[in-house]
Amino acid sequence: MAENENGAAAPQIPQMKVLGQFIRDLSFENILAQKPVSGQVQPDIQVQVALDARKGGQENQFEVISKYNITSKNKGSDETLFVLELEYAGLFQIENIASEQLHPFLMIECPRMVFPFVRRIVSDLTRDGGFPPLNLDNIDFVQLYRQQLAQRQQEQSEQAPAN
Repeated sequence: MAENENGAAAPQIPQMKVLGQFIRDLSFENILAQKPVSGQVQPDIQVQVALDARKGGQENQFEVISKYNITSKNKGSDETLFVLELEYAGLFQIENIASEQLHPFLMIECPRMVFPFVRRIVSDLTRDGGFPPLNLDNIDFVQLYRQQLAQRQQEQSEQAPAN
């Protein structure tokens, strides 16, 4: 740890470097082209997001995976128009983060860094698939993290044997 002028330990600034990012898995199914929908089409878009993180091969390296499942259904008939599934990964070098803060940092800050690239991919895919470009709204990764924690705690409490 570095020292300041008074000889006291200076706080180390957290550092994050994006080492790489890539599509791990991608699927786009244009169901509308396979079986046309009768009547007026009013899309209802459902977006589900899941996050996963794992230790990388080197020290302080992590892979964070954002999984997006996007379904568009016709409001009137509930017929599916398209389904898009995307797993997007980022490789990160993270330093000077306390161990108790590492998990939230990985699950909030890392997906936030690569989200603009995910948004562009989704927009391009939907446009190239014959639909108007879908521009995803910003995702509140803090709220998503809290929801996933609450869900995990609930699952653990349901699995715990009652005394």
